[in-house]
Amino acid sequence: MILLSDPQVVGIPVQDCGEPLAEIASVPAIALDSRERDEDGAYGRVRTGVLERLSSASERLPNGVRFLVIEGHRSSTEQARRFALYEDRIRRSGITDPVDLRRRASAFVSPVEVAPHCAGAALDLTLIDADGVELDMGGAVNGHRTGDEKYCPLDAPGLSDRARRNRDLLARTMGDAGFVNYPTEWWHWSYGDRYWALVTKADSAIYGPA
Repeated sequence: MILLSDPQVVGIPVQDCGEPLAEIASVPAIALDSRERDEDGAYGRVRTGVLERLSSASERLPNGVRFLVIEGHRSSTEQARRFALYEDRIRRSGITDPVDLRRRASAFVSPVEVAPHCAGAALDLTLIDADGVELDMGGAVNGHRTGDEKYCPLDAPGLSDRARRNRDLLARTMGDAGFVNYPTEWWHWSYGDRYWALVTKADSAIYGPA
């Protein structure tokens, strides 16, 4: 598994295409959750091309199922804060080696210099039914914050048949639209960032920090 702290990711060049950020709420078919809302509302924006692909993906979902976006863009300052907090949590568990700390932290929080969210390229999202109730995904979005790391990976073992089917639906729909998953987080999908470029073997990322 390639983590975001891997030198291969950092080594991917960025040739930003200059697309602006767009409001996720401008697409009525996609629901936007407020749990990660920030003062500037950045959480509700992604690059135009990312939103277009998400909108296209939403049309492939079964009737009565919608995307619920938890977070899109994130400032570099907020990203750095979250990385430091998670690194501190790991440090308190007894891990002190700086290299190991960085590697372990990057399993769930990206180093700021390669963070897909900071590029407006990433979406944390799940699926909801027609009543707005989240489908059973076998674990919560951002489950690592509550010690639920076991069920965070997309291919986590021990899931119920229902949760596995729902994850497979999410993966199939997002994958068909060109997104790639960060395998330690079933809810995290991106397009156009450095991690995407590495996975898809693109020559460069098309989105840098926004």
